[in-house]
Amino acid sequence: MSAGETAVDLLIVGAGPTGIALGAEARKAGLAPLLVERGSLVASLVDYPLEMQFFTTRDRLEIAEIPFAIPEDKPNRRQAIAYYQAVASRFDLRPALHEEVVAIEPGASGFTVRCRTRGGDLERRARAVAVATGYFTWPDRLRVPGEERAWVHARFRESWSHYGEQVVVVGGGNSAAEAALDLWRHGARVTVVCRDAALKPTVKYWLKPDLENRIEEGSIVAYFGARALRFEERAVVIGCGDETRALEADAAYVLIGYRPDVSLLERSGVRVDAATLQPEFDPATCETNVAGLYVAGTVQAGQETHRVFIENSRDHGGRIVRHLLERTGAVVGAPSGAS
Repeated sequence: MSAGETAVDLLIVGAGPTGIALGAEARKAGLAPLLVERGSLVASLVDYPLEMQFFTTRDRLEIAEIPFAIPEDKPNRRQAIAYYQAVASRFDLRPALHEEVVAIEPGASGFTVRCRTRGGDLERRARAVAVATGYFTWPDRLRVPGEERAWVHARFRESWSHYGEQVVVVGGGNSAAEAALDLWRHGARVTVVCRDAALKPTVKYWLKPDLENRIEEGSIVAYFGARALRFEERAVVIGCGDETRALEADAAYVLIGYRPDVSLLERSGVRVDAATLQPEFDPATCETNVAGLYVAGTVQAGQETHRVFIENSRDHGGRIVRHLLERTGAVVGAPSGAS
């Protein structure tokens, strides 16, 4: 879309479950939405561990009043991807994929949104913008020597290729616990390195005792109160108090959480708390301090990524659309419902 073409009613940055839910709500209200996504549709789910199963039941993952119709109570990764893709198709959302939003510029009659695509830069125009980028794109890193080595990973995808290998998992949260147990059950020799004195209390209630029992019986080795100092050739060097030791490693997974990228919001004029990375917004409408610019989904929580999930952010789309209709006096594009 060039700068001279008709503006969309709502441009949504991000095409994950929250972005799709927001796009569907906009369609149902007769608005013309456009989802812009730097990767693939539901890219975060695509990057999940291949055999991951949600701990949330299917009914709490439903969006846009479309039933999540599977026989299992808790869906797996493939089922979730298929479901959200189906919802996007049902509402004819037609997202602009592999297109990165680099600037959101407020103007007198809306926003100019500058994007970077595989074919070059372009501008889009929108009456309102909602940022629903989540956080899964940006894993935290240790920023220590050797972390760039090919055998050091920031995401866990599958365990089958590590049978018989020595694998070091750095972290003490859900991702690290799940990976450590899965690797061990598929034949890897696993060592966990955790900077705290124990696993995080937020680890899922069925995972925590499982991993603790494997550690207690010696099936999985663990170093608590330890830090990964550097990655050398086939070794992870850790510090335990005043001592250092080298752990043999064929592979390492640094699974220490995720950090939302709020730089786009800040460049757009949104006030962001420097300590929490939480943007300023009205919980009732999801509108930020920049009129017409909204935030939806986990990006609202800043660094406290454990507070907002799909199941408790599904209504963000309804709040945004209702407020947008009030702001525009319900003067929108041609009605367009589900196909």
